[in-house]
Amino acid sequence: MPPAPSVFLPGLFDGQVALITGGGSGIGRGIADLLAALGAHVVLASRKIERVETAAEEIRAAGGKASGIAVDVREQELVKQMVADVAHTHGRIDLLVNNAAGNFYAPSESLSANAWKSVLEIDLYGTFFCAQAVLPVMRAQGGGSIVNISMTLHYRGWPLMAHATAAKAGIDAITRTLALEWARDKVRMNAVAPGPVPTEGVRKAFTPPPSADGVPDVFAVEKAMESYAQKMIPLQRWGSPADIANMVAFLASPAGAWITGAIMVVDGGEWLAKPQSCR
Repeated sequence: MPPAPSVFLPGLFDGQVALITGGGSGIGRGIADLLAALGAHVVLASRKIERVETAAEEIRAAGGKASGIAVDVREQELVKQMVADVAHTHGRIDLLVNNAAGNFYAPSESLSANAWKSVLEIDLYGTFFCAQAVLPVMRAQGGGSIVNISMTLHYRGWPLMAHATAAKAGIDAITRTLALEWARDKVRMNAVAPGPVPTEGVRKAFTPPPSADGVPDVFAVEKAMESYAQKMIPLQRWGSPADIANMVAFLASPAGAWITGAIMVVDGGEWLAKPQSCR
């Protein structure tokens, strides 16, 4: 776990509890690492309890406070029980980060009903179910912050990602709508829209077909990714989980106390650049 960046006060989130879905890897793990470094007890939620328990153990070994919990965000009743368990164990939930997502590339014309439904349920339904479940807890304690993880691909369209772009556009919509509904309860809802962060899924998209010996060309992947960053991202570098985590921490901090309904793009200027051509 890296030391807290100097822009954040040490102990900024002391005594607070942050619930992070999909917190065991990738962007979610980066968010968990930063919030734990700043004093929060992070509760990592995932369908695979082994993944989040391993991540929580690593955060504790680095001096942070963390625990894992199992949940399928597609199931409303399971989400309600998960939130109740976290609130009972820790007494409060100050921050919810809706990060769980299940995206993949697929031609729209052959996208099955189950594939469409799966992504919508994890990304969009899960975000709504978790936010809805945590509202009574935050209302009872006098307020809280919800940060949804969106993306930028639906701002300009993205071939082979109709299911994901539809889900994330819905997340943007409910972010703004619930921010208005729940402001009276002192619950702020915002979103962060990451640009390209080289998670496992992104690397797969840049992986060419295996060579004759069946071994992927790792050098070709790195070269393709470097070329993309140079040509398509104005700041000429890929993002990192820490880049996204910094914005989440800002929105959840007192510095973001008068921000609600905002969708903060963190992408190195990529979505403003020339749109990607059809594949």
